Amino acid sequence: MILCLCLACVGAQVCAQNTDLARIEYTYIPQVDSENSVSRFRALINVPFQLNWEGSYLIAGFEYRNLDLDFEDPVPFETQNLDRFQLFRTSLSYTFKMKKNWRFAAKVGAEVNSNFENDKITNRDINVTGAVFMIRDRSGDSISKPDRLILGLNYSTTAGRPFPIPIVNYYKKFHPNWSYSVGTPKTNLKYTAGKKHALQGFVTLDGFFSNIQNNLNVPNSDGSSSLAENISMTLVFGGVGYEYYFTKHLLFYLYGGHTFFNEIRLRDGKRNSLYKINEANTYYLRSGIKFKL
Repeated sequence: MILCLCLACVGAQVCAQNTDLARIEYTYIPQVDSENSVSRFRALINVPFQLNWEGSYLIAGFEYRNLDLDFEDPVPFETQNLDRFQLFRTSLSYTFKMKKNWRFAAKVGAEVNSNFENDKITNRDINVTGAVFMIRDRSGDSISKPDRLILGLNYSTTAGRPFPIPIVNYYKKFHPNWSYSVGTPKTNLKYTAGKKHALQGFVTLDGFFSNIQNNLNVPNSDGSSSLAENISMTLVFGGVGYEYYFTKHLLFYLYGGHTFFNEIRLRDGKRNSLYKINEANTYYLRSGIKFKL
């Protein structure tokens, strides 16, 4: 039953499979045919509070991200204020049990995402998020082939779209050592060897979006210039992952792979692309420790 709790703590990156109570993570992305690189530190915690009626919980979520962009290639604009971006996110979720293995979950949240070059928070740094889910969970210990279906809608002002994004994900354990998950943001095939080790192949989404507080003059091809108000990175990548379980719920993980789609863009206030910093496919490495349900 509790396995579904943190599904309600979905963030702006549409992490519909997230059942983490706590995580510390480091990501490194070198840029192919370039001296540029991207590195990110991430820490999060989700704290569930059981309510008086059966199967109902409130979950408070907190997350911090620090992203460093190392610019070494020449570009036609100043990069001194584009080297560090930070995100502070908080959320509150509510979930309750319904009939026949179904559970409802809803989440609201806010985040501050900026380069903070003025050493203060501005209105453009702040974004709001919201999500609703229907979750059918048939993953009890007594079930020989457990599965889980997640259907939901996620909305974030970060995305710059006036409509919510649908979320669909299906998980199934079809063998004592094998399971798969299909949907967003991650599709994988996982092999579990005993109680300590697991291997998986996967395809997933990643990226970031941040405000540039003082804007940035970006030259146009006609000799004029435009103001970049934000920066974004979008990744689609596949690879392999290894997990080592210290306990049933505490584990170390190491994921490595290669991108199928990789772009870093400067955008104006209407999210129009002004300049592509890099779009060459590259390698990707992510590692950390997490405590999950």
